[in-house]
Amino acid sequence: MYESKLANPSLDRLFQAISVLESQEEYYRFFEDICTISELHAIAQRLDVAVMLSADETYTQIAETTGASTATISRVKKCLNYGANGYRIALARLDLTDSREIEQKG
Repeated sequence: MYESKLANPSLDRLFQAISVLESQEEYYRFFEDICTISELHAIAQRLDVAVMLSADETYTQIAETTGASTATISRVKKCLNYGANGYRIALARLDLTDSREIEQKG
């Protein structure tokens, strides 16, 4: 069983709150209330980067498509290679490894 170094009652409550949401509309409502627009875009961008890294896209392609900095791309790559496997679990369940699904920023 995985034991996170970050575990605490506040994070447990946050994850429980997310898990009881039942629709995409509820996700939007909750995350619009709990996060800033910039925070939401940053999280979504990291997931897009993870999708593209998993599809073996280059840093240049990823930066051009997502607008992510090389520092963000490197951090996501580090998490994919040495992290807690959270990205990999989500990507496998969502089957989003095809980077063509990511909208070009511009």
